[in-house]
This record gives sequence, C-alpha cells and structure tokens, in this order.
Amino acid sequence: MVEFNIIIEKGGDGYLISEVVELPGCHTQAKNMNELLERTKEAISLYLDDRDVEIVSNFIGIQKIEV
Repeated sequence: MVEFNIIIEKGGDGYLISEVVELPGCHTQAKNMNELLERTKEAISLYLDDRDVEIVSNFIGIQKIEV
C-alpha cells in the first residue's frame, strides 16, 4: 500500500477539490469530504493504471502561520 499527500480546497462553487501532490494532474472534486476521498482514491487508481509511474515525493508539508 502506498500513501499519498493530498491538498484539499473549497472551490468558489462550494465543491471540495483534491489534488494529489505526488501525481501531477491527478485531481477531482465532490460535494462532501467522504465522496471526495472516495473519488480521490479512484482518481489515483486510474492515474496509476494509465501510466508507468515512479513516485518521487519532495513534499515536506503544509504549515499555517499567523501574521
């Protein structure tokens, strides 16, 4: 099993949008978090099935700061 980092944002239309950090162009959207996570797993599977991918991650993390 491989773990991936996803970034989740809320779009202007209220939909949640996920982007898989390690897989350029792999993203999806949904109306709620449960649906988004399921769709993201499906998007990852389709992405990996369609390509010969070597997964290399330089992702460190996301940090909030207050200014």
